[in-house]
Amino acid sequence: MPFFVYGTLRPGEPNHDLFLRGRTRSEEPGRMRGLVLYAGPGYPYAVDEPDGAVCGEIVTARPGAYEELLAELDELEEYVPGDATSLYERVARDAVRADGVTVVRTWVYVAAPAVAARLRSGGELIEDGDWRRQRSS
Repeated sequence: MPFFVYGTLRPGEPNHDLFLRGRTRSEEPGRMRGLVLYAGPGYPYAVDEPDGAVCGEIVTARPGAYEELLAELDELEEYVPGDATSLYERVARDAVRADGVTVVRTWVYVAAPAVAARLRSGGELIEDGDWRRQRSS
């Protein structure tokens, strides 16, 4: 299953080069509805919000690289299934390709419930859902 990335794993960002460069079959712009972004310390958090939308890329791993890449991204995002101290959760969600029509089922890392609650009560919302644009302004 592809990944939807919206922060430091996007092309041109530092973790893209460290984790994805040379290991992907395709990378294409996309959007994911039902999420909003909050600015974090150096990286964003996606949080469930029915009316939100987030900009990012749909990244498909090369055959043979998927399992190792999945494990490395889980470690990068400090995601451990069932661990209440995880910062993120990896969930399956639909992303929409740039054509606005084609839907792709993807993995996406969203803020874990405790982190999401803190962000909703006092985090810095990225209004347009585009972390890259927010960082450059």
